[in-house]
Amino acid sequence: MATETAQTVRNYLVPTIEKASDEELDKFCKTYNITKAQLPHIKTTDAGLVGLAVGPGDVIRAQRRSWQTGEKTLYYRLVVE
Repeated sequence: MATETAQTVRNYLVPTIEKASDEELDKFCKTYNITKAQLPHIKTTDAGLVGLAVGPGDVIRAQRRSWQTGEKTLYYRLVVE
């Protein structure tokens, strides 16, 4: 069953991956003056996307926590074939 958040692997090294909302993506792109196509890519076959309801053209948000500082950092990726 596909969900909005992929939680198939529970490990502190595996980031939390979610589908980014359109509003969040628009704000991010305007802030950095980029287009959706300029985002780094992630393939639909990536193990981190298992169980997540995304397809080509969707944008995912990965949230990682630094093991040194404990701060959370967001990463955005465009899903491609």
